[in-house]
Amino acid sequence: MIAGLAAADFKKRFAGSYFGVLWMFVQPVVTVLVFFFIFQLGMKSVPPVPGVPYVIWLIPGLIPWFFINESISGITNCLNEYSYLVKKLVFPVELLPVIKVCSCFLVHACFLVIMFAVFLIGGNMPMIQWIQVLYYSFAALMLSLGIGFFTSAVYAFFKDMQQIVSIALQFGMWLAPIMYWDGMFTADHPWMAPIFKLNPVYYIVAGYRDSMLTGNFFWERPLNTVYFWLVVMIIFYIGLKVFTKLRPHFSDVL
Repeated sequence: MIAGLAAADFKKRFAGSYFGVLWMFVQPVVTVLVFFFIFQLGMKSVPPVPGVPYVIWLIPGLIPWFFINESISGITNCLNEYSYLVKKLVFPVELLPVIKVCSCFLVHACFLVIMFAVFLIGGNMPMIQWIQVLYYSFAALMLSLGIGFFTSAVYAFFKDMQQIVSIALQFGMWLAPIMYWDGMFTADHPWMAPIFKLNPVYYIVAGYRDSMLTGNFFWERPLNTVYFWLVVMIIFYIGLKVFTKLRPHFSDVL
Protein backbone atom coordinates (compact mmCIF):
# COMPACT_ATOMS: atom_id res chain seq x y z
CA MET A 1 0.00 0.00 0.00
CA ILE A 2 2.84 2.40 0.85
CA ALA A 3 4.60 1.65 -2.44
CA GLY A 4 1.42 2.09 -4.46
CA LEU A 5 0.42 5.35 -2.80
CA ALA A 6 3.99 6.71 -3.03
CA ALA A 7 4.08 5.97 -6.77
CA ALA A 8 0.65 7.61 -7.19
CA ASP A 9 1.86 10.67 -5.27
CA PHE A 10 4.93 10.87 -7.50
CA LYS A 11 2.79 10.81 -10.65
CA LYS A 12 0.20 13.21 -9.23
CA ARG A 13 2.61 16.09 -8.74
CA PHE A 14 3.21 16.30 -12.49
CA ALA A 15 -0.32 15.47 -13.65
CA GLY A 16 -1.65 17.97 -16.19
CA SER A 17 1.78 19.50 -16.76
CA TYR A 18 2.90 19.81 -20.38
CA PHE A 19 6.55 18.99 -19.64
CA GLY A 20 5.64 16.59 -16.85
CA VAL A 21 8.53 15.04 -14.98
CA LEU A 22 11.05 17.37 -16.66
CA TRP A 23 10.04 20.09 -14.19
CA MET A 24 11.50 17.89 -11.47
CA PHE A 25 14.98 18.66 -12.80
CA VAL A 26 14.59 22.34 -13.69
CA GLN A 27 15.02 23.93 -10.25
CA PRO A 28 17.99 21.76 -9.16
CA VAL A 29 19.80 22.35 -12.46
CA VAL A 30 19.17 26.10 -12.28
CA THR A 31 20.37 26.14 -8.65
CA VAL A 32 23.60 24.36 -9.55
CA LEU A 33 24.21 26.76 -12.45
CA VAL A 34 23.60 29.83 -10.25
CA PHE A 35 26.05 28.63 -7.60
CA PHE A 36 28.54 27.69 -10.33
CA PHE A 37 28.55 31.21 -11.78
CA ILE A 38 28.64 32.90 -8.35
CA PHE A 39 31.12 30.77 -6.45
CA GLN A 40 33.37 29.30 -9.14
CA LEU A 41 33.40 31.92 -11.90
CA GLY A 42 32.72 34.97 -9.74
CA MET A 43 34.32 34.31 -6.35
CA LYS A 44 36.89 31.78 -7.65
CA SER A 45 36.05 29.40 -4.82
CA VAL A 46 38.45 26.49 -4.42
CA PRO A 47 37.00 23.32 -2.82
CA PRO A 48 38.98 21.56 -0.09
CA VAL A 49 39.52 18.44 -2.24
CA PRO A 50 42.59 19.02 -4.47
CA GLY A 51 42.01 18.77 -8.20
CA VAL A 52 38.23 18.63 -7.93
CA PRO A 53 36.20 21.31 -9.78
CA TYR A 54 33.80 23.30 -7.64
CA VAL A 55 30.69 21.91 -9.41
CA ILE A 56 31.78 18.31 -8.79
CA TRP A 57 32.33 19.16 -5.12
CA LEU A 58 29.01 21.04 -4.93
CA ILE A 59 26.71 18.36 -6.37
CA PRO A 60 27.10 15.77 -3.55
CA GLY A 61 26.21 18.51 -1.08
CA LEU A 62 23.18 19.84 -2.92
CA ILE A 63 21.52 16.54 -3.83
CA PRO A 64 20.87 15.37 -0.23
CA TRP A 65 19.69 18.89 0.66
CA PHE A 66 17.16 18.84 -2.21
CA PHE A 67 15.83 15.56 -0.77
CA ILE A 68 15.63 16.86 2.81
CA ASN A 69 14.06 20.14 1.74
CA GLU A 70 11.42 18.52 -0.47
CA SER A 71 10.65 15.80 2.08
CA ILE A 72 10.09 18.11 5.04
CA SER A 73 8.03 20.55 2.96
CA GLY A 74 5.92 17.75 1.52
CA ILE A 75 5.34 15.92 4.79
CA THR A 76 4.34 19.12 6.56
CA ASN A 77 1.38 19.52 4.21
CA CYS A 78 0.54 15.83 3.75
CA LEU A 79 -2.40 15.70 6.21
CA ASN A 80 -4.06 18.62 4.50
CA GLU A 81 -3.30 17.21 1.05
CA TYR A 82 -4.78 13.82 1.93
CA SER A 83 -7.53 15.05 4.23
CA TYR A 84 -9.99 12.65 2.57
CA LEU A 85 -7.89 9.74 3.85
CA VAL A 86 -7.44 11.28 7.31
CA LYS A 87 -11.23 11.32 7.75
CA LYS A 88 -11.47 7.59 7.02
CA LEU A 89 -11.44 5.78 10.37
CA VAL A 90 -9.92 2.64 8.88
CA PHE A 91 -6.91 4.37 7.30
CA PRO A 92 -3.65 4.41 9.34
CA VAL A 93 -2.86 8.12 9.25
CA GLU A 94 0.71 7.49 10.45
CA LEU A 95 1.50 6.16 6.97
CA LEU A 96 0.92 9.49 5.22
CA PRO A 97 4.30 11.02 6.19
CA VAL A 98 5.96 7.72 5.21
CA ILE A 99 4.17 7.72 1.83
CA LYS A 100 5.23 11.31 1.17
CA VAL A 101 8.89 10.73 2.06
CA CYS A 102 8.95 7.58 -0.12
CA SER A 103 7.55 9.63 -2.99
CA CYS A 104 10.32 12.19 -2.49
CA PHE A 105 12.87 9.38 -2.39
CA LEU A 106 11.83 8.34 -5.92
CA VAL A 107 12.87 11.79 -7.08
CA HIS A 108 16.06 11.53 -5.03
CA ALA A 109 16.90 8.18 -6.63
CA CYS A 110 16.76 9.86 -10.07
CA PHE A 111 19.21 12.51 -8.88
CA LEU A 112 21.55 9.87 -7.49
CA VAL A 113 21.71 8.27 -10.94
CA ILE A 114 22.42 11.69 -12.48
CA MET A 115 25.14 12.35 -9.87
CA PHE A 116 26.86 9.04 -10.67
CA ALA A 117 26.65 9.83 -14.40
CA VAL A 118 28.16 13.31 -13.91
CA PHE A 119 31.04 11.86 -11.90
CA LEU A 120 31.73 9.19 -14.52
CA ILE A 121 31.59 11.70 -17.37
CA GLY A 122 33.92 13.97 -15.36
CA GLY A 123 36.52 11.20 -15.29
CA ASN A 124 36.02 10.05 -11.70
CA MET A 125 36.55 6.32 -11.39
CA PRO A 126 33.89 4.40 -9.41
CA MET A 127 34.74 3.52 -5.82
CA ILE A 128 33.17 1.00 -3.47
CA GLN A 129 32.43 3.93 -1.16
CA TRP A 130 29.86 5.21 -3.65
CA ILE A 131 27.47 2.58 -2.28
CA GLN A 132 27.49 4.50 1.01
CA VAL A 133 25.21 7.16 -0.45
CA LEU A 134 22.37 4.67 0.14
CA TYR A 135 23.20 4.70 3.86
CA TYR A 136 23.34 8.49 3.96
CA SER A 137 20.12 8.66 1.92
CA PHE A 138 18.47 6.51 4.58
CA ALA A 139 19.87 8.84 7.23
CA ALA A 140 18.37 11.84 5.41
CA LEU A 141 15.06 10.00 5.09
CA MET A 142 14.87 9.25 8.82
CA LEU A 143 15.80 12.81 9.78
CA SER A 144 13.17 14.25 7.42
CA LEU A 145 10.52 11.80 8.60
CA GLY A 146 11.14 12.58 12.27
CA ILE A 147 10.87 16.32 11.68
CA GLY A 148 7.90 15.78 9.37
CA PHE A 149 5.86 13.89 11.96
CA PHE A 150 6.08 16.94 14.21
CA THR A 151 5.51 19.64 11.60
CA SER A 152 2.59 17.84 9.90
CA ALA A 153 0.78 17.30 13.20
CA VAL A 154 1.24 20.93 14.25
CA TYR A 155 0.32 22.25 10.78
CA ALA A 156 -3.14 20.65 11.05
CA PHE A 157 -3.89 23.09 13.89
CA PHE A 158 -1.45 25.93 13.21
CA LYS A 159 -1.32 26.85 9.50
CA ASP A 160 1.60 29.22 10.01
CA MET A 161 3.80 26.16 10.51
CA GLN A 162 4.24 25.92 6.72
CA GLN A 163 5.80 29.40 6.63
CA ILE A 164 7.98 28.66 9.66
CA VAL A 165 9.24 25.49 8.00
CA SER A 166 9.97 27.36 4.76
CA ILE A 167 12.03 30.01 6.58
CA ALA A 168 13.83 27.39 8.69
CA LEU A 169 14.79 25.46 5.55
CA GLN A 170 16.20 28.61 3.96
CA PHE A 171 18.39 29.16 7.02
CA GLY A 172 19.24 25.46 7.12
CA MET A 173 20.66 25.53 3.62
CA TRP A 174 23.14 28.26 4.54
CA LEU A 175 23.92 26.96 8.03
CA ALA A 176 24.98 23.63 6.58
CA PRO A 177 28.29 23.75 4.67
CA ILE A 178 26.79 23.00 1.26
CA MET A 179 27.91 25.84 -1.00
CA TYR A 180 31.00 26.66 1.02
CA TRP A 181 33.70 24.83 2.92
CA ASP A 182 33.39 25.07 6.71
CA GLY A 183 37.18 25.37 6.87
CA MET A 184 36.76 28.93 5.59
CA PHE A 185 35.51 29.78 9.09
CA THR A 186 37.15 27.17 11.31
CA ALA A 187 40.68 27.92 10.04
CA ASP A 188 40.67 31.28 11.83
CA HIS A 189 38.00 30.41 14.41
CA PRO A 190 38.53 26.79 15.56
CA TRP A 191 35.75 27.13 18.14
CA MET A 192 33.23 27.19 15.27
CA ALA A 193 34.00 23.62 14.15
CA PRO A 194 31.81 21.91 16.80
CA ILE A 195 29.00 24.39 16.08
CA PHE A 196 28.85 23.33 12.42
CA LYS A 197 28.71 19.68 13.45
CA LEU A 198 25.75 20.27 15.77
CA ASN A 199 23.60 20.55 12.64
CA PRO A 200 22.58 16.95 11.75
CA VAL A 201 22.53 17.90 8.06
CA TYR A 202 26.30 18.43 8.33
CA TYR A 203 26.75 14.69 8.87
CA ILE A 204 24.73 13.82 5.77
CA VAL A 205 26.37 16.38 3.47
CA ALA A 206 29.86 15.45 4.69
CA GLY A 207 28.96 11.79 4.25
CA TYR A 208 27.93 12.23 0.62
CA ARG A 209 31.21 14.00 -0.09
CA ASP A 210 33.18 11.37 1.80
CA SER A 211 31.52 8.69 -0.31
CA MET A 212 31.82 10.37 -3.70
CA LEU A 213 35.06 12.35 -3.40
CA THR A 214 37.47 11.40 -0.63
CA GLY A 215 36.58 7.71 -0.27
CA ASN A 216 36.13 7.75 3.50
CA PHE A 217 33.84 5.22 5.19
CA PHE A 218 31.13 6.30 7.61
CA TRP A 219 32.77 4.44 10.53
CA GLU A 220 35.72 6.82 10.20
CA ARG A 221 33.45 9.44 11.81
CA PRO A 222 32.39 7.43 14.90
CA LEU A 223 31.52 10.37 17.16
CA ASN A 224 29.60 12.16 14.43
CA THR A 225 27.73 8.95 13.58
CA VAL A 226 26.71 8.30 17.18
CA TYR A 227 25.72 11.95 17.68
CA PHE A 228 23.65 12.03 14.48
CA TRP A 229 21.63 8.93 15.29
CA LEU A 230 21.03 10.07 18.86
CA VAL A 231 19.67 13.37 17.54
CA VAL A 232 17.51 11.54 14.99
CA MET A 233 16.14 9.19 17.67
CA ILE A 234 15.22 12.15 19.89
CA ILE A 235 13.61 14.07 17.00
CA PHE A 236 11.77 10.95 15.85
CA TYR A 237 10.48 10.20 19.35
CA ILE A 238 9.24 13.76 19.90
CA GLY A 239 7.70 13.96 16.43
CA LEU A 240 5.90 10.65 16.71
CA LYS A 241 4.75 11.43 20.25
CA VAL A 242 3.19 14.75 19.17
CA PHE A 243 1.67 13.13 16.07
CA THR A 244 0.09 10.32 18.10
CA LYS A 245 -1.26 12.72 20.72
CA LEU A 246 -2.89 15.02 18.17
CA ARG A 247 -4.07 12.31 15.79
CA PRO A 248 -7.60 11.87 17.30
CA HIS A 249 -8.34 15.51 16.47
CA PHE A 250 -7.06 15.63 12.87
CA SER A 251 -10.42 14.84 11.28
CA ASP A 252 -12.05 17.67 13.27
CA VAL A 253 -9.73 20.40 12.03
CA LEU A 254 -9.07 19.34 8.44
